[in-house]
Amino acid sequence: MKRSSRQEAQLRPRDPLFNSSVQKALAMLETFGGERRALSLAELAATAGMTISSAQRCLHTLVRLGYLRREARLRRWELTPRALSLTEAYLSGHALLEHATAHLIGLNQASGESVSLSEPDGTHMVFIARFPSLKPFHIHMPVGRRLPMYCTASGRAYLAALSPVLARRILGRSRPVAHTPTTLTDPQQIWKRIQAARECGYAWSDQEYYRGDVTIAAPVLGEDGQPLAAVNISAPTSRWTLPQLRAKLVPLLLESAQAASLGHTLRSPRRLPK
Repeated sequence: MKRSSRQEAQLRPRDPLFNSSVQKALAMLETFGGERRALSLAELAATAGMTISSAQRCLHTLVRLGYLRREARLRRWELTPRALSLTEAYLSGHALLEHATAHLIGLNQASGESVSLSEPDGTHMVFIARFPSLKPFHIHMPVGRRLPMYCTASGRAYLAALSPVLARRILGRSRPVAHTPTTLTDPQQIWKRIQAARECGYAWSDQEYYRGDVTIAAPVLGEDGQPLAAVNISAPTSRWTLPQLRAKLVPLLLESAQAASLGHTLRSPRRLPK
């Protein structure tokens, strides 16, 4: 989870090795994304929590290094393809991803729907692999997309595989908001859904982040039995209801999550709670 400039400032007195220049550069790069494709100097400074002069020096350096470029017509700056080098560096040689890819492709083909693998980062899950359905599906989910744990099947599957103490600690740092009319935001209701996922061995969500999207997910475990990631099947409500998705595709999901896990056997679902 990205820290605010105030949080970073609080780190410096306690950490003499903390380099504020590196923090500023990363904060500027993290400012981009979504609708913020091209930004002015003032926008970059304000969003990254920097002064204009500091932002100007940082911006100049990132341009010289090839991570940003100036859009002359709009007098704004935008990311360059070089920014993807960090993504490539992270994903290349990723042991879990290399181990899981064949199983994810198999699940994608067997289910006919979109399949993703995501890893935890703070209170969010970050998608590191995506195999879209060949059938029409209106939701675009690129690698690198971050979604909150509390309202997504992948996040709940990951939390359900943690110890209750750790899961509650993560939920305590979350700030639930209603992304759709069906988003669960009450902490007690969210915890009940996570407990149900713990009993089943998988989690689910019904249009809680995206309208028209139903999802089931299961944890991917490491050799020590601790969760490393989550695999999910996402499908549109034009083809599936959540009960149909759970009844027909949970066995495939659990089989694939077990195969993708590193030396650990997942249990079979006991029941399908409401």
